[in-house]
Amino acid sequence: MVALVDRDDRWHRACVEVLEDLRLPLMTSTAVLTEAFHLVGDSARERAALWAFIRSGAIHIGEILDAELPALEVLMTKYGDRAMDFADATLVHLAERESLTDIFTIDHDDFETYRIAGRRRFRIVPDRDRSGR
Repeated sequence: MVALVDRDDRWHRACVEVLEDLRLPLMTSTAVLTEAFHLVGDSARERAALWAFIRSGAIHIGEILDAELPALEVLMTKYGDRAMDFADATLVHLAERESLTDIFTIDHDDFETYRIAGRRRFRIVPDRDRSGR
């Protein structure tokens, strides 16, 4: 989401292009939104763009119930060598729970390692080679 709203991000163009082809709404978590707002920081323009994206209906916030928190702890322990953060754990958990395999992220290093239900790989978009580097 940050690359979508930050025009100077090297992934901005690739994310904008890929978003046009994705089936909406995308699912995310409140933890990811918290992280995104932290990353846009003091930029009023990026914060407003992020709010506009959220209000557009392009994303749906997947609820994580209290009873599901132990599953997040299991994931974070399993991927402790990668220091899986809480936001990533919520996305992997939502993918498992909702039978999703596609993920819209630029965090290739981590999501190439994470597995859905311990077996299936994520299909990551945009591809690594679209970063503009």
